Amino acid sequence: MRLRVPLLGLVFTGLLLSVLAFRPEPVQEGTLIFLVRHAERADDGLMTGEEDPHLSEAGYGRAEELATLLLDVGLTTIHSSDYIRTRETAAPTADAAGLDVRIYNVRALEDFARELQATPGRHLVVGHSNSTPELVAALGGDPHGEIQAMEYDRLYLLSIGPDGVDTVLLRFGEPFADGS
Repeated sequence: MRLRVPLLGLVFTGLLLSVLAFRPEPVQEGTLIFLVRHAERADDGLMTGEEDPHLSEAGYGRAEELATLLLDVGLTTIHSSDYIRTRETAAPTADAAGLDVRIYNVRALEDFARELQATPGRHLVVGHSNSTPELVAALGGDPHGEIQAMEYDRLYLLSIGPDGVDTVLLRFGEPFADGS
């Protein structure tokens, strides 16, 4: 018995196979990165020389406020440097989101930036007054200048997509008063 396939059926099958062979890659989810400096340190302004202090009462309050602010953004990953104050800043958000805090190396920001750029999702990164703007720049964003010694209210939002990086600088919690 001989199977007969109409010519039009063969043409259609050929076209379908060629379209499937050259289909574009599926669009990946974009990457949103929230970056903050750790909240207020217990020894701010005291110059105690302690290198790894806990948060102050105000710092714990700001960390809780950050968790509330980011509760509904759908975080997929939370990153912190390996210092008490950064881990304590990240902890309420991690608890609220049901996520573990991943430690990153503040001395390898270029490598960490490449890792973040290659990982679609929504990230929170908790760093320091010097490393946070540096990481924003390494990601292709605008750091909006240096973070001042007593400035804890910056919240960067970087949106990374096929057209580049968009930076939004937000403020949260008790506002920074620079004294000038």
